[in-house]
Amino acid sequence: MHAPLTDERRLAPYTSFSRAEWARLRNGSRLPLSEAQLQTMVSLNDSVSLEDVADIYLPLARLIQLYYESAQQLYRETSVFLGSPAEKVPYVIGIAGSVAVGKSSTARIIQALLASRSVARSVDLVTTDGFLYPNRVLLERRIMHRKGFPESYDRRELIQFMADVKSGHPRLAAPIYSHLVYDIIDDQVQIVDRPDILIVEGLNVLQRGGQPSRRPQVFVSDFFDFSIYVDADETLLQQWYVERFLRLRETAFRDPNSYFRRYSGLSTDNAISVAQRIWREINGVNLRQNIEPTRERADLILEKGPRHTLEMVSLRKL
Repeated sequence: MHAPLTDERRLAPYTSFSRAEWARLRNGSRLPLSEAQLQTMVSLNDSVSLEDVADIYLPLARLIQLYYESAQQLYRETSVFLGSPAEKVPYVIGIAGSVAVGKSSTARIIQALLASRSVARSVDLVTTDGFLYPNRVLLERRIMHRKGFPESYDRRELIQFMADVKSGHPRLAAPIYSHLVYDIIDDQVQIVDRPDILIVEGLNVLQRGGQPSRRPQVFVSDFFDFSIYVDADETLLQQWYVERFLRLRETAFRDPNSYFRRYSGLSTDNAISVAQRIWREINGVNLRQNIEPTRERADLILEKGPRHTLEMVSLRKL
């Protein structure tokens, strides 16, 4: 795994668990998903087994349930303190990590487990891909090659959306992104209507920083109640990205509507070369500059090893 995290673990404010140690925290929770259900949640070229769900995700769902119930208790006590019901707002979970690490699989599995445990009446999931600028804007600004970098997102719209979520506003519209056409879908939105729990998944959701300013700066992570970073060594991430690219070449890239249809006819060697170049010039740069530095801002880090195996969990101390 990452040497810096290993070296700093003695000093970092985390308690780390091996897979076996973390699995014992399941505390007898039953496995609510079938193999068929699980596979509908797993992204292309990701690999998650029912054993992973039992060992890693069930204890995590149990932990989130404890945190969520504590937040509800605080809400009730605050209402008593104020003498009237306080505004009840969604509990927000942020999930960050690199391209190809399996963030989307993690988000969908957590959503399903929280729903199956009846932790909350409603658990919604939003990805920040929907807040990317449309391709026409990226082309106008000459940053199409920087798609996924912080400047490629409509941060003003994303921050406003998160502020409205945490203000308890009803029926909020989140834009929808299509990976097939590689762009925002103009006539479609996702409605988020005051869920009990909202999961927000994206590359840079834990990022802070920017240009110095005298005005207060607000970041997406300011709205999170709990955050997760899905981690893996960059060598593995590049390998998984190339493998995913090859699989897409045989599937989605062949769709006439696919933005990447031009890659569908590449030979295997040429496809590997293209995928490695994209990683080297775009995804790897974004990982090192913007995504990986946010890892230690997470409340919990899921560390993956070869074959997408979840090997270690690091939980921030209270």
